[in-house]
Amino acid sequence: MNFLDKLLAASHQQNSLLCVGLDPEPERFPVLLQDMPVARAVIHFCRSIIEATAPYVCAFKPNMAFFEVLGPEGMYIFQEVLQAIPKHIPIIADAKRGDLGNTARNYAKTVFDVYGCDAVTINPFLGYDSVAPFLAYEKKGVFFLCRTSNPSARDFQDLMVFGEKGRMRPLYEVIAQRVQSWNKAGNCGLVVGATCPQELSTIRSMCPDMPILIPGVGAQGGNLEASVVAGVDASGEKAIIAVSRAILYAGEGQDYAVSAANEAWALRNRINEARKGI
Repeated sequence: MNFLDKLLAASHQQNSLLCVGLDPEPERFPVLLQDMPVARAVIHFCRSIIEATAPYVCAFKPNMAFFEVLGPEGMYIFQEVLQAIPKHIPIIADAKRGDLGNTARNYAKTVFDVYGCDAVTINPFLGYDSVAPFLAYEKKGVFFLCRTSNPSARDFQDLMVFGEKGRMRPLYEVIAQRVQSWNKAGNCGLVVGATCPQELSTIRSMCPDMPILIPGVGAQGGNLEASVVAGVDASGEKAIIAVSRAILYAGEGQDYAVSAANEAWALRNRINEARKGI
């Protein structure tokens, strides 16, 4: 099964477009985990969140930076967390890789062959030869940063540049066009922030069939309902609404996993309400 088929199957089974981001910050863990060794606490926390929220999601998105920062043990912890994710739910490695030649090939091999993730986020700034090793994994998903949710995204992504046929377009539109042309195997996707729903709507019109990963709801202040309306395809699918902190740290007590589950359930329902009329 390729990534898109796995994503749609999970989305239908769970009736969900919600993706839970796994960004563990030990200093924010509940008190009952504070006395544990960090490795044990991170594994316990992430496994609890996964088990509690799995019925309500179409994907999980572990952010590799939050595991790499734990040092040599971090990638062992990362692997342990991945193994806790139910096999029918796709894993999107939030890695934002982007480099050339053997480096890119090794990044792709690490994410897909070593850790067995179903998809990855990458930075297309270095051009096609930096992304080709990822696209060569035709059954894996490759999500390209396009219009990100951070305030400084405008520094570069809104710059007007020459696109196809010499027409001036914002850089994020040119990226969307170019990724569309790379999507020969149907394994490309885009990352577009929930904090820019108008740009999201434009990009969806340019790429009607591509999955779009949409971070920025919750702590970053993106509008959930507007993002759903702008981001889904004509069938009300292929939008992946990624939420991390608002779910992970919804509760601070012993029932933190229950609080996370309740928040995930509520967000899934809000997403489904937003796409009812589409």
